[in-house]
Amino acid sequence: MEKLDPVIEESWKEVLKDEFSQSYFHDLKSFLVQEKAKYRIFPPGNLIFNAFNLTPFGKVKVVILGQDPYHGINQAHGLCFSVQESVPKPPSLINIFKELETDCGIPSPSHGNLAKWALQGVLLINATLTVRENQAGSHQNHGWEKFTDKAISELSLQRKGIVFVLWGNFAIAKRSLIDESKHLILTAAHPSPLSAHRGFFGCRHFSQINTFLNKNGIQEIDWRIE
Repeated sequence: MEKLDPVIEESWKEVLKDEFSQSYFHDLKSFLVQEKAKYRIFPPGNLIFNAFNLTPFGKVKVVILGQDPYHGINQAHGLCFSVQESVPKPPSLINIFKELETDCGIPSPSHGNLAKWALQGVLLINATLTVRENQAGSHQNHGWEKFTDKAISELSLQRKGIVFVLWGNFAIAKRSLIDESKHLILTAAHPSPLSAHRGFFGCRHFSQINTFLNKNGIQEIDWRIE
């Protein structure tokens, strides 16, 4: 885990290269080394930058922003809201699939691995990229947010026509990082069972994303997961 920077995809490494030499990132690496010595940390080190590795900078069409990785065994694999095939779908993901079925008529898949979305240009990024086992939010405010804010800001600055999907107050607060004259921002309540009925269900974001992409001559996302 000491060598965090080399495992990130090359186009992202170029965009974010200045971050790796900053003091906050060195402090973050030291913090993670200390954490790993005492606790189980998720996701595994080789999957911390999975969202970046599966969705290169120039291929991002959509950004879905989460807050924190899942903190149970074998759940987190570096893509927000996503879990590995062998792991039961968490409640928020179940609700995402419910909305997808209502919106696009796509039945809920048998598993919750969203890598197929990532490979099509959906950047599934958490604001904080690591977490201590069974302790939600345990790695917040140690530098990850500065790093992921930079990634969002650079997408806004250097790219055009990206759909930024912000579910819940935490994600919506990132709106200030995005140039709304160049990009589409979609907001709704978080898909958690605690809030999904307050505006996530019925938001129809999946069809709105594809309508926007199609209107701008960009290939739509195939939301089906086999």
